[in-house]
Amino acid sequence: MADRVPAFIAIGGRLDAALFSELVETVQAEGLSLDWGGEPFEPEHRQIAEPLTLYAENVAWGRFDALEPFCVAHGLPFVRWAGGCPGQWSPERIVYRGSGEPASYMVDESDRVVIDRYHVEQIGSVDALLSYFEGAGFDVPPLVLAGDPDVSADRETVAGDPSLGEKASHG
Repeated sequence: MADRVPAFIAIGGRLDAALFSELVETVQAEGLSLDWGGEPFEPEHRQIAEPLTLYAENVAWGRFDALEPFCVAHGLPFVRWAGGCPGQWSPERIVYRGSGEPASYMVDESDRVVIDRYHVEQIGSVDALLSYFEGAGFDVPPLVLAGDPDVSADRETVAGDPSLGEKASHG
């Protein structure tokens, strides 16, 4: 049996309706909900102009093995936090910005980024350290479906795409 820990994921980006149906199936297969111990996710739970933030209390190895690759395959930015498993691994935050590779950051059980002396020495400068922390603090954009009403007329641009609207955090 796999070690299980609590985990959440916040997903953003742009999807068409057919892919949203696939996303919902994947989310439901992972057993995710809108709150810790909440009811299983249903499509009508999605909030327009917000990232989709989902939770589970008993996630094998702290990873969403189907959902994370789905997001990467479709360029959907996400932040995932998973609690640590004593003697196995530390809590971590995974940040995927919609392209490239997901980046891993060591965090504590409250999802605060931590860094050890080894990494401080590897990073080398205060500016590089601050950049590291900024990277870990990625704000997930809203999950926008084709046909959503335009609620972003005066909002700031997210990741160079004005159609994604205001920045939103993972909660």
